[in-house]
Amino acid sequence: MNRIVLRLFLLVFFLPLAFTTNAQSQFPEWALGPFIRPENVNPIISPKTESLFFDPMSNQKIAWEAGDVFNPAAVVSKNKVYVLYRGEDRSGVGIGKRTSRIGIAESIDGIKMKRNPEPVLYPNEDSQKAYEWPGGCEDPRIAVTAEGLYVMMYTQWNRNIFRLAVATSKDLKHWTKYGAAFSKAYRGKFQDLKCKSGSIVTRVENGKQVIAKINGKYMMYWGERFMNIATSVDLINWEPTLNTKGDLDLILEPRKNYFDSDLTECGPPAIVTDKGILVLYNGKNRGDAERDTNYVANTYSAGQVLFDLKNPSKVIARLDQPFFVPTAPFEKSGQYPSGTVFIEGLVYFKKKWFLYYGCADSRVAVAIYDPAAKK
Repeated sequence: MNRIVLRLFLLVFFLPLAFTTNAQSQFPEWALGPFIRPENVNPIISPKTESLFFDPMSNQKIAWEAGDVFNPAAVVSKNKVYVLYRGEDRSGVGIGKRTSRIGIAESIDGIKMKRNPEPVLYPNEDSQKAYEWPGGCEDPRIAVTAEGLYVMMYTQWNRNIFRLAVATSKDLKHWTKYGAAFSKAYRGKFQDLKCKSGSIVTRVENGKQVIAKINGKYMMYWGERFMNIATSVDLINWEPTLNTKGDLDLILEPRKNYFDSDLTECGPPAIVTDKGILVLYNGKNRGDAERDTNYVANTYSAGQVLFDLKNPSKVIARLDQPFFVPTAPFEKSGQYPSGTVFIEGLVYFKKKWFLYYGCADSRVAVAIYDPAAKK
């Protein structure tokens, strides 16, 4: 009887450990991870009713981040991590019915956040009013040049058309808006294209993650239902790549019966590695028979795909299973109860990778990958 109890104990205790170790050992060398959620720290940013801001649209003070906060970008500056996140007020009910503004928080350890009481990018009385009123500024991704110019790709939402837009800054708090990224490409062909999610290609140089050039030009992967490439010579005006028919060249699309069966939406800035160009992306599961039954219907999980450095539209490898899925209660309860870990911020900080993500469209959290622990 004692032997049976001992065997059961060994089975219960060591079998999960064996599966965990095996899963980590099989994590491909070309991918980043595993990312681990620090204990007892998440979510790191939650809605705040005390943050008041004079709103140019309503001409009154409002609690601009009292509704929900989510979908964060991140960048390192002066040995601090800065997280720029989407904050929603309580001006409406339902996804897309409120106004979004982009706030900023800073941290010396990448975890404990000191927040700015007012947003740094928002719908204002400016040249972008027609494209940002009343929906606002959403879902930023941020990268920085070696010279210190911060480039933000964000979504303009006027509740008619959502557009991928560009803004730049020297200090992360004062931004210059340039409007839709594709407005001048091909004589304005894509001015009214519904588009979002720009992942500018970066590389790590001397311990710092900076914007890179590929074949002499700046480059980004972008798209929500698919992935496309766009190039630029100035980081402001971008030109999407086209196929032989003159249509958008779709280089990555959803897969039936996989976690990304509904969409493949670009995540944080892409990274040049010794294996190729690595793109971390958000995969949404379908809600019908073509979904991946291993995961909840309509859930958002995170995937990774590797592109050829010499031919950036060529897929070399792609994860068949997500590397990051909703597991915590705050990742499965909020505006999007089906479950969401929506990745948009990734920084190389103190020799580790910090991944910042939105939780069920309602909170902000962090997960960390330590390359030293993988060796």
